[in-house]
Amino acid sequence: MFMHHVHRTLAVAIPLILMSLLLIACEGGLSAPQPSTPEGEAPPTASASRPALLEVAQSTLPRETVPAVSEPDLSELVAGNNSFALDLYRVLSSSEEGNLILSPYSISLALVMAYGGARGDTRTQMANALHFNLPDERLYAAFNALDLHLASLNQNAPAEGEQPFRLNIANAVWGQIDYPFNTGYLDLLAQNFGAGLYLADFIHDPEASRQTINDWVAEQTEQRIRDLLAPGTISPDTRLVLTNAIYFFGAWASQFEEENTADGPFTLLDGSTVTVPMMNQTGFFFYTQNEGYTAVSLPYEGGQAAMLIIMPAQGQFADFEGAFDAAMLEEVERNLKGGEVILTMPRWEHEAGFSLTDALTQLGMQDAFDPVSADFTGIVEPLGLPPLFISDVIHKAFIKVDEQGTEAAAATAVIMEAASAPAEEPVEIRLDHPFIYFILDNQTHTILFMGRVLNPAE
Repeated sequence: MFMHHVHRTLAVAIPLILMSLLLIACEGGLSAPQPSTPEGEAPPTASASRPALLEVAQSTLPRETVPAVSEPDLSELVAGNNSFALDLYRVLSSSEEGNLILSPYSISLALVMAYGGARGDTRTQMANALHFNLPDERLYAAFNALDLHLASLNQNAPAEGEQPFRLNIANAVWGQIDYPFNTGYLDLLAQNFGAGLYLADFIHDPEASRQTINDWVAEQTEQRIRDLLAPGTISPDTRLVLTNAIYFFGAWASQFEEENTADGPFTLLDGSTVTVPMMNQTGFFFYTQNEGYTAVSLPYEGGQAAMLIIMPAQGQFADFEGAFDAAMLEEVERNLKGGEVILTMPRWEHEAGFSLTDALTQLGMQDAFDPVSADFTGIVEPLGLPPLFISDVIHKAFIKVDEQGTEAAAATAVIMEAASAPAEEPVEIRLDHPFIYFILDNQTHTILFMGRVLNPAE
């Protein structure tokens, strides 16, 4: 287990991802930021944050807060989600240029809410593309259990002098007022995802609806993701928008001293170099080195999560990235060993935004985006109405890595003390050419965020 490799994990990471699925009718220096909470209200919990002044078409059923989920089912869900994460990464990395950042867990969580209303071939294609391998009730219960587990990570009180760890997850569903959504679908959202359906008037005021959703996204991501939905994204034809937001904040268990940061070379894919601020420290880390790659795990304060960086050997990045899959990720984790490391790595900051429609179509989700073939009758029975289809899946993400830790955000409109060992000469690791990184939940191994750094100066 990866968590067994981490002694004290303290993280400053704010990965946020918010994914918005538009299902359209075919007619027409880090210190922990404090969450903003209206006076008199409790802070929002995972998958629960309600916009003000909006009517809610809420199921009468409460969320299942103690889902009956076996360990094999939870492991199967995480394995499937991680396989989808790496499939999606391969597609995006082959088409997107430069650095990359995304939150595959957020994307899976947003898409499973749409999947709950899919039927027929649309459902089969989504299950295959998303690696949903469990029967329906067990799948939704496992998602619920994983979501609740991740929310519980915030309950660990920080030790004296530590910054508070934060991982907040929120779901929101926005539907056209007076539209006949199926009661069973609303029950599914309420019981397993803690999401009510906020009523919006896309038909008569799509711009106000877009602004309301964007404001919710900005609030959930501590203002890191603004204007997720561009003008024109919401139209009078929009009937349903599914959103998920993830906010992550932590600090390195072993922070870099700013006075040890100095400009140094970073080699790009073409062999040229750029000069960037390189952070330096010597400490105990879990790492592995071989002819194909170097990997090192940087724990976050509190032990809940860690950043795993994998740097392929020079000249092998493209081949390594193209072949990298869930089995290789597990192999890297198994090979990690603890020891003294002289660690050098760049600071970087990157923001990205893109549509996932083409990538998801390449992974086999063709019908969901086809106005003729899409079958979402689990959400609403047409009864003379035009059927629903997904018009777009929009994703926007941000990450900042510096001496104190990691800050990341995204949106889609989707620890123990090591036994002492014999003294050895420290290993030197220089992360000075392109690498891939992951932010992982230590207990379940869920990939919360992942990306690559081809040029930290960009």
